[in-house]
Parts: sequence; structure tokens; C-alpha cells
Amino acid sequence: MPNDRTAAPAVALHGITKKYGRLVAVRNLHLEVIPGEIFGFLGLNGAGKTTTIRILLDLLRPTAGRAFVFGRDCQRKGLEVRAMVGYLPGELGLYGDMTGQELLDLLARLGRYTVQPEYRAELLQKLQLSRSDLGRKLREYSTGMKRKLGLVQAFQGDPTLLILDEPTEGLDPLMQEFFYEMLFNVQQRGRTVFMSSHVLSEVERVCDRIALLRRGELILLSPVEEVRRMAARRVRVLFSQDVLSGPSRLPEGHEVLEVTPRSWSIRVHGALGSLVNTLSGLPVKDIEVYEPRLEEVLMKYYREDSL
Repeated sequence: MPNDRTAAPAVALHGITKKYGRLVAVRNLHLEVIPGEIFGFLGLNGAGKTTTIRILLDLLRPTAGRAFVFGRDCQRKGLEVRAMVGYLPGELGLYGDMTGQELLDLLARLGRYTVQPEYRAELLQKLQLSRSDLGRKLREYSTGMKRKLGLVQAFQGDPTLLILDEPTEGLDPLMQEFFYEMLFNVQQRGRTVFMSSHVLSEVERVCDRIALLRRGELILLSPVEEVRRMAARRVRVLFSQDVLSGPSRLPEGHEVLEVTPRSWSIRVHGALGSLVNTLSGLPVKDIEVYEPRLEEVLMKYYREDSL
């Protein structure tokens, strides 16, 4: 992950609060995104993710606090900020009587950026949108085609910052793979990605850091690797001959899951050194370590949110 902390943050939120009467959609949100990282912005529906994104784009004004993109105030310099951003909304509103080509050209003009024909053609090829597809009216597009067109319009200006709201919604697995490739390509060129997603396996695969919102408040901000370490690992110890009794005493933070004569399954919090010492003298054939997944940690927060 890029770690140039001398540059202005790609995204900076200082005390952002948004109220609708008595309803608080976002509460005192402080957050910074490092230039060049892929940042996951997570939370259940209604957590405040889309509200925050709309504040960054000056589509909503915060009740309190200030938002910045590369040092530019999102409310005072909204047009300048939007010219730096490629945005894919969660629900892409399209003009049904326009063609795909007309929409791409219109959004490029509105965004005040130059589109390199070669780059647009590369995006269209990867996402399998043909020239005949672009000539069709948008009312004829399937859900997946609309999502692919939305991705092209977000990426086509090679923006400094990409803000993507549920980018793979409606895409088939092959197109998802192409999308991940697109993300890594733009990151290699120093671009920043700020993406909301409900697909935790996707977040785990592509994001450097994540933030988790719950009921409008930031409850977790961490690199993905550190989040994984919050969860226990599962260790399977295999023996070359029968071990007639299970572990009599395990170090603190270790829990027995299953015992057979030829294997033990153990849940381990923390380092494995003490477990290795415990196994000394036993006919150990192999040790298999299963690393925890991001969702094993985050699902705990999601369950709490549903109470």
C-alpha cells in the first residue's frame, strides 16, 4: 500500500455530520484516505455510506464538518473536486432514449475531462461492450450491461480519485475479475480508489484498508491484514500414529474443536509458538494452519448492528 503521508490526503473527512430532522445519518465522521490506496468503505444498508459519498461529491451538504479531496474543499470547490473524480453510483440513473455512446460522451463533457480514445477502447474491450452495444438505446440494456457502462464512464477520464458504490453489483464472475484487474492497473498508476461494497471476499481481495460504519458512526478503521489478525486461526495437527488422549492442557488463547486419534483441530488466538512447544514429544506428521477471513471479524459487527 502507498504510504506517502507528506501529500494531502486523497479524501479527508473532519467531523462530518448529516442530520435529517431528528435522524442522524452520519455522526462526527473523521477519516483520511492515503493517496494511491484502495480503500473499502463498509457498512450495512442505512449505515451512512452513500450519504458520505454524496457529501464528498457536493450532492449533499453536511450539517457540520468539512470534507476535502486532495486538499480541495468539497463544498467550496465542488466543480473542481468533481472534475478529479470518477464516480459510479449505487443506482445508475440513465436516459433510456440515449445510446451508450451518447451517454459516455455526455458524461465526459459534463465532467470537464479529456477522454483518450485508446483508453476508452481498452475499457470497453475488457468489459465486453461492443460497438453495436454502444449504438443501442439504454432502455434495451440489461442490468449487467448498465453496470459495465457505468464502470466505463467512471474510469474513462483516468481520474485521480475513483469513488465506486457497489461496483460489482450485477456483474457476472468473469466481469468481476476484469474489474479487479482494472483496479490494480489504476492503483499502479498512482490513482486512489474509494469503494463501498457488501461483498466481503471482494474487499478482502482488493482493499488495502477498510472503514466500517454502523448507524452513521465509524467503529473500525484498519488495514485488512490487521483485521484478519483479530480473528482466531484454526490449526489442524496431524499425527503419524494414534495419539490415544487429547491435549490435557493447552496454552491460554487455545481452544480444542475436535479430537481424533490421528488429528486435533484447535482454535488459536495469537502466536503459534506455545502450541508448538505443547506438541513436543508427540508423533506430529504435519500442521495445517487456516488463516481467518475478513468476514469472520466483520460479521460480528454486522450482527451487533442488527440487534
